[in-house]
Amino acid sequence: MEPEHLRAVERAVACIEAHRGGRLDLDAIARAAGYSKFHLHRLFGEATGMTVHAYASRRRLTEAARALVETQRPVADIAREAGYDSQQTFSAAFAALYKAPPARFRASGAFYPLQLPLELGGSAAGRDGSPAGAADGRAGWEAGTGPWEARAATPADVPAWMDLMRLAVDGFPWLDERRHEAWLRDAVARGRALVACGAGSAALAGAAAFDPERARIDVLAVHPLQRRGGGPARALVAAVQAALPGRDLVIATYRTGDRADTGYRRDLAALGFEEAGLGTELGYPVQWFLLRTEPQDGGGSGRRSNL
Repeated sequence: MEPEHLRAVERAVACIEAHRGGRLDLDAIARAAGYSKFHLHRLFGEATGMTVHAYASRRRLTEAARALVETQRPVADIAREAGYDSQQTFSAAFAALYKAPPARFRASGAFYPLQLPLELGGSAAGRDGSPAGAADGRAGWEAGTGPWEARAATPADVPAWMDLMRLAVDGFPWLDERRHEAWLRDAVARGRALVACGAGSAALAGAAAFDPERARIDVLAVHPLQRRGGGPARALVAAVQAALPGRDLVIATYRTGDRADTGYRRDLAALGFEEAGLGTELGYPVQWFLLRTEPQDGGGSGRRSNL
């Protein structure tokens, strides 16, 4: 994506953040971005994989979920602040994404984000603002165009990994950052975590972690700007296959029709995964996807089920 186009998307995101309450004004967002609504729709989808409306709705509902758990404000007030005219409409939209009505979600006492503010340009930088292998964060992502290479993650990759997870949080319901980072450090120490980078950039374009006992991919995260091409994901999946030769791989994702899915089922199908059984992960309804091994010479399929 051209730097100016990326800056336009960032301006649109900033406008959405500044006006989360009330009706979504696409004209105002387009003016802030400096493009027509038609061109903004195309650029926003290319950068985020979502429409402007879908992103804004996810942000509003995420902050509503936060307010439900962290405050005692009436649900009607939270609904109005999220831009909904009625509590009933808000409850239906909330339940469609969070799989529980607002009252039950509040009673659970556990908040998790469905969408954090996208910081597409600076996400390659470390938490202290220092660049990760490039002159600045944006240059790092623009330079990372492939060929993609996957390598074992190191402890030094953990901050950038966590930044990437915040950008890709739409694919990871129930993400608890503190627990995830502790789990990640253990996965790195065990050699079960991988990262993907592009030619000419040390910035992380993707990350994966796997469980060799279950032949399961626990994490497959890709930066939104690199998701459409699929290159980092293919490199990571190939690296997991190389680490687990002759094994079928499984991964959990959204079920058919889940409104929280921003295209992860589609992405897995493009990688060669096929639908398998239904299940539940961390209390969330999921569908398992299966990637079969290639048939081996000698007539045997070499396939093994992991479900």
